[in-house]
Amino acid sequence: MSDPSQTLNPNNLLDHLEYVPFIIWLTGLSGAGKSTIASILQRQLSSRGRRSYILDGDILRTGINSDLGFSDADRVENIRRTAEIARLLADAGLIVIVALISPFRRERAQARTTAGRIPFLEVYVDAPLEHCEKRDPKGLYRRARCGEIAHFTGIDSAYEVPESPDIHLDTHALTADEAAGRILNRIQGTEEQA
Repeated sequence: MSDPSQTLNPNNLLDHLEYVPFIIWLTGLSGAGKSTIASILQRQLSSRGRRSYILDGDILRTGINSDLGFSDADRVENIRRTAEIARLLADAGLIVIVALISPFRRERAQARTTAGRIPFLEVYVDAPLEHCEKRDPKGLYRRARCGEIAHFTGIDSAYEVPESPDIHLDTHALTADEAAGRILNRIQGTEEQA
């Protein structure tokens, strides 16, 4: 049997890592570029020997959050579950990249609280609604404008813009690579201070 005092737990695991786990919470309208930036950031982290995992809202809604709709109450629960999963993964030593519309300020603040001692970066992926509608890779805005999708953020459901995000990315002016680079620079700066 192993000695329980030698077991790594969330409270002492972080002291044994060569890098700082983070929760990076990308928030913004559908089509703003959250998933693209998350994928590029994950590749950048991997090339530097940093283990990461992406929690993408679209993917979560096909599994753990498949029982949720798009009412305000369901959106709140979607964010709560995602924050809890992000915390568990970060406790295991991963840099967690969350790509989730997460339209409500209060729930984003709660996600930060859930992170506990894990560093948390709220990243506002900012793109004008018109830009998101033009990109519309899944045709969701068109469907929402036609009344086929109810409670669509930015159309008939509110998006509360972050008042003071840790990082503000204007994806209308930045490339996805530049945007991911800004997040990476912030992470590296924090690691150097640790």
